Amino acid sequence: MKKLEIIELNVKKQEQLLNFLYQNVQGKSKNNIKSLLKNGQIFVNSKKQTKFNYILKENDTVKIQLRKLNNQFPYPILYEDESLIAIEKPAGLLTIKTEQENEKTAYKIVRNYVKEKGQKLFIVHRLDRDTSGILLFAKNEKMKIMLQKHWNDITLKRGYVAIVEGQIKPEFGTIRSFLKEENNTIVHSTKSMDGKLAITRYQTLNKNNDYTLLEVFLETGRKNQIRVHMSEAGHPIIGDTKYHATKNPIHRLGLHSHLLEFIHPFTKKVVHLESTIPDNFNHLFEI
Repeated sequence: MKKLEIIELNVKKQEQLLNFLYQNVQGKSKNNIKSLLKNGQIFVNSKKQTKFNYILKENDTVKIQLRKLNNQFPYPILYEDESLIAIEKPAGLLTIKTEQENEKTAYKIVRNYVKEKGQKLFIVHRLDRDTSGILLFAKNEKMKIMLQKHWNDITLKRGYVAIVEGQIKPEFGTIRSFLKEENNTIVHSTKSMDGKLAITRYQTLNKNNDYTLLEVFLETGRKNQIRVHMSEAGHPIIGDTKYHATKNPIHRLGLHSHLLEFIHPFTKKVVHLESTIPDNFNHLFEI
């Protein structure tokens, strides 16, 4: 189950909810706070409040539900039930071991955690080692098969934030190509029919003279899709030397899985998972 820390605050004067939270919740940016609101983690007088511009009155009570790290688990658990678990994977951690490497992996860490509950673990999808963000696992084989077999049908949104080199124009658009993998390593677009269709939508969130912060949504889920499409558009993701990046101001790959929304195969309810944008992504665009 999710581990929650409850913070209770008393309102001393009339003001906007977003400003109140920003001033009273330490270590959270305004984007972080908007995510708390969107995820239903803010309550005013015991009623859930999702509007950032809600006006608080004197003597109102505000409660904030903050996810805590499980004492036995090193990363935030974004969602967990009897058949699924989603974590926030840090950059630099493999999803699962490869033939060449047998080191600490997200799969092994989560498997050990659920094993103590008498549960099993199955891979549903992967994130590249240097990509951070939402990583989903199944706890039984039936769930794994249903997710993998019907992934395109049940997935409603799959979003990332990415920092790319330069100022991308236009500020929003769709990139479509057929991707082909060479020698199990490099992926590139091809005009031949042996490639797989890849569709990437993007929009600009922020920019400065050197970089652009994008929100990216996948309509297909090909290997290295965002990295290849951004590079071939002339704006590689920072830190991505594999796909021709020359700059790395935050000392990691500038790609983070921040949104996953899907229909739960068993309950048929919509599951909305959201991870806040890493602070070092936002700091790059602060004046």
